[in-house]
Amino acid sequence: MLNIFSLANGRLFQEEIESLEELSNFQPIWVDLESPTLEEKRWIKQYYGLSIPEDAMDEDIEESARFYKEDNGELHIRSDFLVADHDEPHTVRVAFILNQENSELRSKGVLFSIHDEDVPVFRLLRMRARRAPGLIEDAKEVLLKLFDADAEYSADTLEDIYDDLEKVSSKVLSGDVTDAMASEVLGAIARHEDMNGRIRRNAMDTRRAVSFMMRSKMLNNEQFEEARQILRDIDSLDSHTAFLFDKINFLMDATVGFININQNKIIKIFSVASVALLPPTLIASLYGMNFKYMPELDWSLGYPYALTLMVASALVPMWYFRKRGWLK
Repeated sequence: MLNIFSLANGRLFQEEIESLEELSNFQPIWVDLESPTLEEKRWIKQYYGLSIPEDAMDEDIEESARFYKEDNGELHIRSDFLVADHDEPHTVRVAFILNQENSELRSKGVLFSIHDEDVPVFRLLRMRARRAPGLIEDAKEVLLKLFDADAEYSADTLEDIYDDLEKVSSKVLSGDVTDAMASEVLGAIARHEDMNGRIRRNAMDTRRAVSFMMRSKMLNNEQFEEARQILRDIDSLDSHTAFLFDKINFLMDATVGFININQNKIIKIFSVASVALLPPTLIASLYGMNFKYMPELDWSLGYPYALTLMVASALVPMWYFRKRGWLK
């Protein structure tokens, strides 16, 4: 899918391109390619003179090669964007190409983004740019606003984790944690820990991308200050993710502690039962070994006497355990 975005009256408008001829009708500042076909890449090459690298969206690219500048002035940034899906959270690799120096090509001043699937941050920026005039002025503003929206998206996801952990805390701290509830709590904690780790990694990746833009001297004074504010926002996320890690570890330890208590209760029942049944076992053994012939032939009350003695020997320890409170 090939979408172009152009400015009109300070607002960002989107157009979906379905042929090479349609590209000549617009002067975009942002060209977005989502799962581009070979034909769409050919259109970009033919009209803008821009060759999209084959490894643009590779996940195994060396980390040090994700931010670089070509000799022709093309700025290449490969950054990961968080997709906080409840069932399958993941990150999407996006390749950005921006040419600010070569005036001979139509790609000058146009931001190109290439990715395999839709990104929530992109939708958020498109919605804001349509509603807020003057939010974006050029391609560099688009890139900065994307990273700004990415930091805000991570912050919103952290707030959702806070809310979910409050519900988990109320269950754990209620004191009545069954094995089924503990299993549910541990599953929720594991999901939040995974999401928190992804947010921390995403914040680190965004920080590197913004820092690279600042070092490349491509930003004016106002944009440079905006980039510094983005870095401050990202730094503020670190303390929240660290706090959530501590809270998750506490809830994990508390839940495991309740599981151990429940298991100890079961072991306690077996221990009490084995001790209570030890005297009847001893009596049965002694009774069975002290008769020359079958007991009922020599003494008709032998069996009732032994059974009564065995029951009494089992009830006395149980009464004692109950009196000491060991059966609660």
